Amino acid sequence: MKQQSPFGAVPRHLVGDNGPSVLPGHDRSIFGYATLSPVTPVEARSYHSTTLTYTVGKLGLDDTGAIRIAWRMVSDSGRPQMTNPADANYVTANSSGAGNLVLRFDKLGGQRPWNETLTIYQRGGYLKEGDTITVVFGDTSKGCPGMLAQTFAEGGRDFKITADVQATGNFVELPDTQLSIPIVAGPAVSWHAVMPSLRRPGETFHLGLKAEDKWGNPTPQAHGRLVLRPTLPVEGLPEELEYAPQDRAMIFENLRVTDAGLLRIAIYKDDVQVAEAGPLVVKGGTVAGFWGDLHGQTGETVGTNTIESYLDFARNKSFLDVTSHQANDFQVTSQFWQHLNTLTAQYDEPGRFTVFPGYEWSGNTAVGGDHNIFFKNEGRTIRRCSHALMEDRSEIDTDAHTLSDLYTVFRDTDEDVVMYAHVGGRYANIHYDHDANIETAVEMHSAWGTFEWILTDGFELGRRVGVVCNSDGHKGRPGASYPGDSVFGAYGGLTCFLTDRNDRDHIFEAQRRRHHYGTTGCRMHIDLAVILPEVSTVFARNPDAVPNAPKAQTNTVMMGDIVQTAATSAELCVNICAHAGIERVEIRNGTRVLETIRPYADEDLGNRIRVLWSGAEYRGRGRNTQWVGRAQFDGVTISDFVTINQWNPDQLFEQRGSDTVIWKAVTTGNFMGFDAWISGNCGTLAVETNHGAMHLDVETIGLEDRIFDAGGLKRQIRAYRLPSEPLKRELTINKTVALDATGDNQIWICVTTEDGYQAWTSPVYLFK
Repeated sequence: MKQQSPFGAVPRHLVGDNGPSVLPGHDRSIFGYATLSPVTPVEARSYHSTTLTYTVGKLGLDDTGAIRIAWRMVSDSGRPQMTNPADANYVTANSSGAGNLVLRFDKLGGQRPWNETLTIYQRGGYLKEGDTITVVFGDTSKGCPGMLAQTFAEGGRDFKITADVQATGNFVELPDTQLSIPIVAGPAVSWHAVMPSLRRPGETFHLGLKAEDKWGNPTPQAHGRLVLRPTLPVEGLPEELEYAPQDRAMIFENLRVTDAGLLRIAIYKDDVQVAEAGPLVVKGGTVAGFWGDLHGQTGETVGTNTIESYLDFARNKSFLDVTSHQANDFQVTSQFWQHLNTLTAQYDEPGRFTVFPGYEWSGNTAVGGDHNIFFKNEGRTIRRCSHALMEDRSEIDTDAHTLSDLYTVFRDTDEDVVMYAHVGGRYANIHYDHDANIETAVEMHSAWGTFEWILTDGFELGRRVGVVCNSDGHKGRPGASYPGDSVFGAYGGLTCFLTDRNDRDHIFEAQRRRHHYGTTGCRMHIDLAVILPEVSTVFARNPDAVPNAPKAQTNTVMMGDIVQTAATSAELCVNICAHAGIERVEIRNGTRVLETIRPYADEDLGNRIRVLWSGAEYRGRGRNTQWVGRAQFDGVTISDFVTINQWNPDQLFEQRGSDTVIWKAVTTGNFMGFDAWISGNCGTLAVETNHGAMHLDVETIGLEDRIFDAGGLKRQIRAYRLPSEPLKRELTINKTVALDATGDNQIWICVTTEDGYQAWTSPVYLFK
């Protein structure tokens, strides 16, 4: 419990915050001041009590005036309640002066990012200078266990204290009162070992080791002797080590495998395997694979933790190769933009860790919607969609209010930039405008959910973009972004860039050529090639946007390539190596699934029944689908049970008795569910949910999905049967694919693993 992050609370001067421009006086000390006690570290998701004391200033606090305590909107802490003194999160307030106090909590009572507010109104009298208001968060005097802490570690959870001392409705922040409490990780419940997925023989790579608590926070509360057992000889890898990280994780740099092969490294503690790193495919070729999460925010805007903590986490806690920071532009102050550019230059390590300066252009969906902006170099002008949360108007003339305005200014200034279309609170409107030379990809998955439509809607429009996945995490954990107990419904995604070297030039070129694939958070290896029966033309840029695009002649192309060919068919060659069993691979041409390939057949099926629910309400901000359900077997019993994509441990999702599973859950375009190993094959399965029901005879559940359409946006309930034993983790596919005579053929695959992860390749675009 003495642990503390080396990074503290976010400096307030870097936070875009549209505070009041009119103050009761120049000397803020006349409004009073506040203190917080204790400020010792609090363990994530534990109970604690904290006392805030406000001392009235020279102006006093008038009748009907108030003080207001605000917290950031990204929070899953227990919310203050004032009605039941025996329940968690009970808050009390007392005054040393006249009158009485009235408390009101509002989830959306303040201005972004300080949305959560507790307002304490003075009633029936006034307070004079020196009087105090004492607020106890988690008052345990009548049975309350305390305030429930958030699920994620944070250098300092901020309490923003404002006062309306003259009862005008104008709340002014108190001077020199940046109060915060550090939130630290809890006990270790899981171990993780991480490597890249593709290297050439003799090429260096790194291995990361960490232990995480229940909520995905890397924790220092894990020590012991670890034994490492690789499947291939690894230069520089110790056989044993004493795990004792100085800061929640350990990295082993400059490792090498000299010969081609498939590397997995099993990690043992006390003779028990606790983790496995890999797969790492070692083979000759022109590219290696570099993993990135290029999308997240911190407390300088709407997220949490500092930008310094964010970059440290990306490199040293989630072991990424590539990252960027993407703050909502209308909240990015000039001071923070300068600070961010300083840090991206400082953290960028060509050949080891690539960091791009960038931001999220956050225009409303009506004028283009969210887009991620990545510059190759620092010092570029930030073109905001607006100055919505910025008092400083000195740069307002550089704003680009619509996506078309943004494209125009980037073209006019010949900016070295790439962009992704993003689905977040505001989703990108790909129908509004598109510049094929700048917008290179769409973000198909993030902590907001899974959105295949952001790619497939573009096929009819003739778009030729790649697939990326990122986290858009707001909790300062790029590359390992757990949703916690909040509005986010999924684990954050990752993108694998296929290129020769890990530096800005090569990653930028991989983006512009769409040589990358995305996953929902795992690091599987995917090698996809299309072999044509005759030499064809591959373009280095989209010829629709660059008529004189560089081109080459070849008969073998990779994911993301744009190819002109006279061929009527092509050979699709795919090699997949995953961390877990491969459940299915869908081969697609545009929106059509040409074939679903499973590494097992009907005769391999066993007594494992998989039940899944998925989808969203609609495409906008309120897309989350709430599921309340029950699956009950009759005539058979459940001998074993495993959840799939249960990212919130506090949500109800469990087996009840020998025949029933119950849940309360959320999907947001993604899927979740369970596997049940059953005894016997003569019985029924009844799946009852708030969005519909499905009733099946167990013996009729087989290889193919049994689907109930539950409306909404691809909202479904599915059931099918799997082999009883774990599935194969490697798969090679060679298939002949017929090509349409007109229009683009968008050849791509979707991979689903046994434990619920997915991956999508950027399409190969073939046209006549």
